[in-house]
Amino acid sequence: MSDKPIAGMSFEEAMAALEQVVGALERGEVALEQSIALYERGAALKAHCAAKLKDAEEKVELIRAAEGRAVGTTPVEGL
Repeated sequence: MSDKPIAGMSFEEAMAALEQVVGALERGEVALEQSIALYERGAALKAHCAAKLKDAEEKVELIRAAEGRAVGTTPVEGL
């Protein structure tokens, strides 16, 4: 597993790292202390991914607003 700083990760890198953390925890092959550290990293990775998604949603809303389109959630069929 990578020890790359989470703040410098792209969404895709963070998701891949989160999947590795979840896999390691699900297998139960790590000691308790390492499990706790992995859980903490997983929580930070999840928060980072959520923030990246929120940023992307805000950018899409700005683009839609600049185009004079309604801002907010729109069903896929409406695009």
